[in-house]
Amino acid sequence: MATRTDAPAETRATPDPTRPLLPLWAALIAAAAAGVLLNAAFPEPAIWIAAFPAIALLLIALIGRRAWSSLLVGFVYGAVFYLILVSWTSRYLGPIPWLALGLLEGVLTALALIPVTLAYRWIPVLIRPGRLRTAVLSVVLAALWIGRELFLGNWPYGGFPWARIALTLSDTPAARVTSWIGISGLGFVMVLIVALLVELFRSGRRPRPLGAAVPVLLAVALALLPAFPTSPNGTLRIGAVQGNGPTGYFDRRAPMSVIAAQTAASEPLYGKGMDLLVWPEGGLDGDPFQDDLLANGLDDVADGVRAPILANAATQKGDEFFNTSFLWPAGSHGHLSRSDVQTHSKRHPVPFGEYVPDRAFYNAIAPELIGLIGRGYTPGDDAPVIRVGRIPVGLAICFDVIYDDLIAEGIDGGAQVLVFQTNNADFRGTAENLQQLAVARMRAVETGRAVVNISTVGTSQVIRPDGSTQASLHENRPGAMLEDVGLRTGATAGVILGPWIEQALLWGGLLVVAAAGVIARMRRRGSGA
Repeated sequence: MATRTDAPAETRATPDPTRPLLPLWAALIAAAAAGVLLNAAFPEPAIWIAAFPAIALLLIALIGRRAWSSLLVGFVYGAVFYLILVSWTSRYLGPIPWLALGLLEGVLTALALIPVTLAYRWIPVLIRPGRLRTAVLSVVLAALWIGRELFLGNWPYGGFPWARIALTLSDTPAARVTSWIGISGLGFVMVLIVALLVELFRSGRRPRPLGAAVPVLLAVALALLPAFPTSPNGTLRIGAVQGNGPTGYFDRRAPMSVIAAQTAASEPLYGKGMDLLVWPEGGLDGDPFQDDLLANGLDDVADGVRAPILANAATQKGDEFFNTSFLWPAGSHGHLSRSDVQTHSKRHPVPFGEYVPDRAFYNAIAPELIGLIGRGYTPGDDAPVIRVGRIPVGLAICFDVIYDDLIAEGIDGGAQVLVFQTNNADFRGTAENLQQLAVARMRAVETGRAVVNISTVGTSQVIRPDGSTQASLHENRPGAMLEDVGLRTGATAGVILGPWIEQALLWGGLLVVAAAGVIARMRRRGSGA
């Protein structure tokens, strides 16, 4: 009589892990829905929880896909996500720049998601069903997600690291995780939680308590992990002025109207006493090192507040133009040159905004748009740090705030507070300024430093090292803040380890997928398949 033997739980028949969970038509809908949901997690409306189902939908849509269908799924997700997220680029320049950026990011996203599909196809073939497969596959998937972010954040033309998944948590307690493992590290944990849950769901088996507890414990860690400690070192009294002047590219302006707006908004601070006055990017009508009227205007304001002014303007050195921040001293009353003051020039000028790469090629495609950018800014090479007395202050100009290397360089230079100057006038009435403010908030928590984020038109804020708002100015109104801003010393683990973690995730994920592909092919050849 034949006896019945039950197979161990680990070897019972399970669904083929390499088959698609969704038909292609449903996968495309899921990918589009993921793009829409992820947008909801960014400002506005900043519904951060939406990031997690968005990740899940995209991963499910990619499971079991072949290369071409994976490209299609990835493109639909990327195009929907970016076309909504950066719709503010069409505010003044029309649909061509918006479509070009959104569709380019969609194509790059599609290419960078192919390794995710390959991981879903190859790793399950090599590892038997169980906790090991779930863990390895989930870790690799999360690493590949971060690798995709790094790819888009560095290429082409310096990249566009604007939409990193971790930024959706900038206004939550989970932001504190960045002070330990950096922004990419937090993004890795977010995707890991979702990937683990997807694998537990599709395994077809009742999860063991330990396996089910892992994503729960990770989620608890996101909520409860304290910030990496930095050391208080007194305060710096900082004034910050939002002039709300005509600083947009197409704004009509009379001569000296920009500095007039900044001066008028600064006057309530006269005689109040401060260590530093901060004006935003583009807070001057021209180069004060070549225009005596602008220089005299800065002298008058510096005398009024009895403090140096951290200002910004387009400056010229020889045949080159720079987007330059500089510390204009009080009591100078004389013509200053660039060499007389501390300066920092924007490290990453915006392609097609502040310069045109491959101008001849793009001019042939859209000559009217390219013709609007008459001069190109040269990337700066001076350190993103100025000293106010003995206090090092870290700087970032506008979109430079999204580049990790610049922020880390400021902290390495001893910065005890961070100042971000920006001009959002070309994006009035859009979510761009709030998206940028979310990056500034995350930088405060990641570095353990207070941040003064000052815009020409808003929203401007002073942000404490824990990410909370100390002071704020509403958008599209002139105003000024005067705050005793806390100083901190000591670098966080996130600043020190973050770049190493990023490289480990990028190359580790790719190497595991490549190795899995080679081994899978060797096994097929060995079995004669």
